[in-house]
Amino acid sequence: MSDNESNQAIPYFSVQDIHAYYGESYIVQGVSFDINEREILALLGRNGAGKTSTLRTIARAADPELRSGEIYLEGQAVHEMQDFQAARAGIQLVPEDRAIIPGLSVEENLILAQIEEPRGWTKERVYEHFPRLAERRSQVGITLSGGEQQMLSVARALMRDIKILLLDEPYEGLAPTIVQEIESILVELKAQGYTSIIVEQNAVAALKLADRAVILDTGIVVYDGSAKEVLENEALRHEYLAI
Repeated sequence: MSDNESNQAIPYFSVQDIHAYYGESYIVQGVSFDINEREILALLGRNGAGKTSTLRTIARAADPELRSGEIYLEGQAVHEMQDFQAARAGIQLVPEDRAIIPGLSVEENLILAQIEEPRGWTKERVYEHFPRLAERRSQVGITLSGGEQQMLSVARALMRDIKILLLDEPYEGLAPTIVQEIESILVELKAQGYTSIIVEQNAVAALKLADRAVILDTGIVVYDGSAKEVLENEALRHEYLAI
């Protein structure tokens, strides 16, 4: 096999048989999947299926603890990294609680997120794509509406040198019109070359947006394939997603 063929065989992002624990609670039980560049993957399952735990393991958060398995981003061994190293490598987590920094304005939240030598988005580009944030740049971030906080959380991630965006429940508590705005932003990011993983209880909305879906059940992958197939397979949706 030539060097070019060998390089082409390496997935853009690969999760290989990861096992993670909260203390002695076995949460992520041998999860594996690959993602191609520019794909949106919906990571789905019922409550307690291990979705958020898998996402946090991928981001190398302090918990849950990864005890075995491998994670690669463009061939880099992410499983050997700490959370700040994974972030520098381009893995950006938008957590469910949005993690807006108290006491800081919208603009200060963005400035704090930006790396010393900007390779991600500038404030000007963020404000162009998120006009609501531009209008509220001087407002304290935690006083924004839920949808605006979600926009700020995504915008902060983009201020980094991002290669894959991990979103945990991005639609939670948002009005349908705001969900549509967030969806349009994610579609635009895909068109610009970004890769994303979405954990979302609103499975239908996530599936309509995604290229592929991975469904978990008690920390185990029970489906890995086309998002369209899940939308069209009523038995699969009912068994694992209760929809």
